[in-house]
Amino acid sequence: MKKLINTPESVLADALAGIDAAHPDLKVDHVNRVIYRAEPTRAGKVALISGGGSGHEPLHGGFVGFGMLDAACAGEVFTSPTPDQMQEATKVADSGAGVLHIVKNYTGDVMNFEMAAEMAEAETGVKVASVVVNDDVAVQDSLFTAGRRGVGLTVFLEKIVGAAAEEGQDLAAVTALAHRVNDSGRSMGLALTSCTVPAAGKPTFDLPDDMMEIGVGIHGEPGRHREKLADAASIAKQLVDPILSDMDFTGSPAIVMLNGMGGTPQIELYIMYNEVAKLLEAAGITVARNLVGDYITSLDMAGCSVTILKADEEMLKLWDAPVNTAGLRWGV
Repeated sequence: MKKLINTPESVLADALAGIDAAHPDLKVDHVNRVIYRAEPTRAGKVALISGGGSGHEPLHGGFVGFGMLDAACAGEVFTSPTPDQMQEATKVADSGAGVLHIVKNYTGDVMNFEMAAEMAEAETGVKVASVVVNDDVAVQDSLFTAGRRGVGLTVFLEKIVGAAAEEGQDLAAVTALAHRVNDSGRSMGLALTSCTVPAAGKPTFDLPDDMMEIGVGIHGEPGRHREKLADAASIAKQLVDPILSDMDFTGSPAIVMLNGMGGTPQIELYIMYNEVAKLLEAAGITVARNLVGDYITSLDMAGCSVTILKADEEMLKLWDAPVNTAGLRWGV
């Protein structure tokens, strides 16, 4: 294992210290391992909180800031944060307008966020709503989930719903929008290599050099099948076709993300995006906005994922609204 770390045991603590040093516009609670905006949530604004296991950066801590999250809870690598962490984040971030929990559909995350919401409501009376993101079309159930996994659409949801909260929409409206976004997007990914969790010291799964895993999860969960490595055009089709088979994306503008898993260079991501764009054009889908890069990763895994959101006018307006975070920034 070759990694730029001190010890496997100190990876999360050291990374949070680095975030603290690099971003003065953020505040890190090193005891509870929560990343906040340096400026507290303003009175009357719904607070948005997300989190999950580390190793998916910039998700979620990289999306704390104006126009997106108010706080992000960091678990150990690929391990859900504890209910106590999430409860603390909920109490601190709440400004009186309520809190929305954005939860990726993994069993530990769902269970711990539910417990945290109950604890926070019982202790302080804070109003908590939640949305569970489940956009992965690859498999219906996995090693970590009941139902579909929550993956790339989480980025879109945090951006769009974050903008709605920023402009002053109330908790009911923000929550309804979150569910609408979740219902309108789908994702699919693949891996060319495994990833190596520092504490394990070896690859999560064995993938021969000439093979690829179609439909892999962001923790290295198995996908639909393995097959021989193919060219970019063929791979793009294997990602796009299942998404388009699951939902009709015609008739509305689409927001599309070609996301890197952490170990694929940007030049290859652009090659893949070009192939994806050609497939969408042939299918009669109008791409209104796009992202190409690493936004929800899996440590050092080589591979990529495609996320497509069937947007409406409000979603596009909120997508274009200013955002200022470590991982996403425009209009400011």
